Amino acid sequence: MNRAPYAADPANHGGREFGPQIRAGEVRKDGETRGPRSDFQRDRDRIIHSMSFRRLKSKTQVFIAPDGDHYRTRLTHSLEVAQIGRVLARALGLDEDLTEALCLAHDMGHPPFGHAGEAALSDAMQRHGGFCHNAQALRTVMRNESPYPENDGLNLTWDLLEGLAKHNGPVGAPNWALAELDEAFPLDLGSYASLEAQIAAVSDDIAYDNHDIDDGLRAGFLDLDDLMALPFLKDQWRAVENRYPNAPRDRLLRELVRDQIGLMVNDVIEHTAEQVKGIGSVAEIRGANRQLGGFSPAMAQHERTLKKFMYDKLYYHPDQVSAAEKARDVIARLFAAYSQDARLMPEDWQARLPEDDPYRSRVIADFIAGMSDRFAMQACEKIYGERPQGLSNV
Repeated sequence: MNRAPYAADPANHGGREFGPQIRAGEVRKDGETRGPRSDFQRDRDRIIHSMSFRRLKSKTQVFIAPDGDHYRTRLTHSLEVAQIGRVLARALGLDEDLTEALCLAHDMGHPPFGHAGEAALSDAMQRHGGFCHNAQALRTVMRNESPYPENDGLNLTWDLLEGLAKHNGPVGAPNWALAELDEAFPLDLGSYASLEAQIAAVSDDIAYDNHDIDDGLRAGFLDLDDLMALPFLKDQWRAVENRYPNAPRDRLLRELVRDQIGLMVNDVIEHTAEQVKGIGSVAEIRGANRQLGGFSPAMAQHERTLKKFMYDKLYYHPDQVSAAEKARDVIARLFAAYSQDARLMPEDWQARLPEDDPYRSRVIADFIAGMSDRFAMQACEKIYGERPQGLSNV
């Protein structure tokens, strides 16, 4: 693959918060080697091998605590985002490993029950600085997930951390968590991130815009008539029918989803390639003062229309709203219980609890945010003597 001049360079990155760099094939101070990997490959592997990443397998994507094996979770969603991200990175000459690592890590700060859990933690933390899953992703990989003897966190490269912090653009008013981490290891929050980070962000949009349709259809929350209300989806459906006139409808619907992903991917490649003409370095990407990677204006409008449709028809479906309210209650009750009696928490978490707020409540929020859906329900049952009901709506 030809590396573009504006691609992030694993041999010339912004360093790590702790310790010297170990380059590919170098001998460690203890005489061991960890294989011929670039620093961005090491970032990716540290994420994949982390407990926080593994717990994504039991965290909500769209449907809370789904009983069916075929619905997406945060883990399978993150893998699908990474697949799209690598395709885009390769086509644009970017560093595939950094892009993949950003895609895999982007949801590691999500608490149980998805956005319902986040809303509940935000309410519980209102007097202590609030809660934001984007900042929590940084807090997870920089402080909470600590498998190494000599430092906190996964000790990822500056480029990876910067991309997580700013994948949606510059951060003008960071919340307490991001501000605290930025003070310890400055991430230049006022500029745009690398193109790898911008591509990771649009890969997330492409994945959940289309795969949530797939899950919504599977669950019966959406049907074909709903989709036909959107002209650009209707046109694609007619094209799919014409190509495969004798195929079963369920296969045609999945073909429609694949077509939509392909259209969006090709649009991002074409539009981004046009935007970066004449740019000669990653520093110029960061200094461009505008988003360079993403959809064309026409596709961006289609995507906004699709998002509004999904909120109206799927995310705010009455059954979804009902389950979300019950999920928020679980998180609220857990936070209240641990705040009143820290002995309900595991001993290792009790040991790290500060005496005073807001720091004490922030560690309690860390513990809850790291839970899977299943573990949160089990913890609630253990404390209150009854298993939460009505959380699975598919």
